[in-house]
Amino acid sequence: MGTPSPRVALIGCGGTISTRASGPFDTLDYPESGTKLNAADVLDAMPELATIADVSPIPFREVGSSKIGPDDWLSLARTVQATLDADPDLAGVLILHGTATLEETAFFLDLTLRSDRPVVLVGAQRPLRTIGTDAVSNAAAAFRTAISPAARDRGVMVVLNDEIHAARDVSKRSTYRLQAFASGAYGPLGVVDSDRVVFHRRPDRSAPRFDPARIDVLPRVDVLYAVGGGDGVMVRACLDAGARGLVSAGFAPGMTAPAEREALNMAAGRGIAIVQCSRAGSGRVARRQALVRDGWIAGGDLPPHKARILLMLGLTRTSDPGRLQQLFDEV
Repeated sequence: MGTPSPRVALIGCGGTISTRASGPFDTLDYPESGTKLNAADVLDAMPELATIADVSPIPFREVGSSKIGPDDWLSLARTVQATLDADPDLAGVLILHGTATLEETAFFLDLTLRSDRPVVLVGAQRPLRTIGTDAVSNAAAAFRTAISPAARDRGVMVVLNDEIHAARDVSKRSTYRLQAFASGAYGPLGVVDSDRVVFHRRPDRSAPRFDPARIDVLPRVDVLYAVGGGDGVMVRACLDAGARGLVSAGFAPGMTAPAEREALNMAAGRGIAIVQCSRAGSGRVARRQALVRDGWIAGGDLPPHKARILLMLGLTRTSDPGRLQQLFDEV
């Protein structure tokens, strides 16, 4: 008898990788014209995957990832953790996900899951049945990563285009190209070659961990994109909507227009947590004296949308700017 195949749980969240297009050239309108498949149907559409691992499909939510948000992140984190806890022999978990919010879901899971076994998110830029689809090749690379012993204790990972990325570092950089995801200055964790999975580095695993089972609802946090001449209208609108935290996607190296800054300081005076990030796409926002003086939090090199996730989770523990700054310094 041969060696049994490693077992992997496959959780379906929808997205392009789980969409059957209406025709071979439907690479643009498929979100509306195509058909969403659940995890089991995706396996039927990709029979090649059964040669890699013994797969257990788990339905979750078959939607475009623009429809996935904080409530879904909490539910998914609980589902993944329960799946891992229920089966100690499971090699890893693979999550099919749309690319629009894939990096946000991955980062949330990285901050909430407690396991050294691989959790891998995978998406596609072109749906099933289209010419040049990357759905099958990306899924195969992700499965191979999930069963690789070398993938253990590397946090939540994202696999597309034969590259393995850390959830903290990765971001989508292109709307339609296959090489859409990159990890900026840090680069990928590794690659999936035809003969084996190769890792080049290991992410720092000292980041804070939050227990999704202890969180009923995530507090509202909004992101404000800085523009020349920006005022405080958006700040006041966010406060009226119930925001407990605000992230400024500021000018590099981390600042905003004077009128908006005045409004943000007003919010800080009311106990609203303010995180200063940059819209530049790379580089750190350091904790300058002006941020210390005003009680703002320096977002470091987190992009604004990921800083929002960390602040949402952080606010479930504390609203103290000093303790929140510690969380950002640790990530």
